[in-house]
Amino acid sequence: MSGWQSQGVVRVEGARRLRSTLRKAGDDLADMKKAHADAAGIAARASEALAPKRSNKLADTIRAAGTKTAGIIRAGFARVPYAGPIHWGWFARGIKPQPFLSKGAQDSEGRWVRVYQDYLESTIDKVKGT
Repeated sequence: MSGWQSQGVVRVEGARRLRSTLRKAGDDLADMKKAHADAAGIAARASEALAPKRSNKLADTIRAAGTKTAGIIRAGFARVPYAGPIHWGWFARGIKPQPFLSKGAQDSEGRWVRVYQDYLESTIDKVKGT
């Protein structure tokens, strides 16, 4: 991927192979959900501080979730539908991008990468049997 659509995407080389190895080792990957949720939570908290502050409604809608395959940060919902246009911009309407979610994830990268490192180290120890 390239261009503006790839902003905020983090690729982990070998993640598919790790999941396959863990499945073979008998791990149901339930812990990976927690690691993804914890990492996304760190990035979401950093993004809240960077969200535009006209009424603070947008920052209040930022939330994190974790699945077996990804950490997810969302903003907005039915009563605050403008999160996407604020973040990515809407040039036809004269709205410039304010990528607060991407910037929050980038700024907090040093903290949430440690969550993955700790998880991977503990998982490798389980797989090795040490």
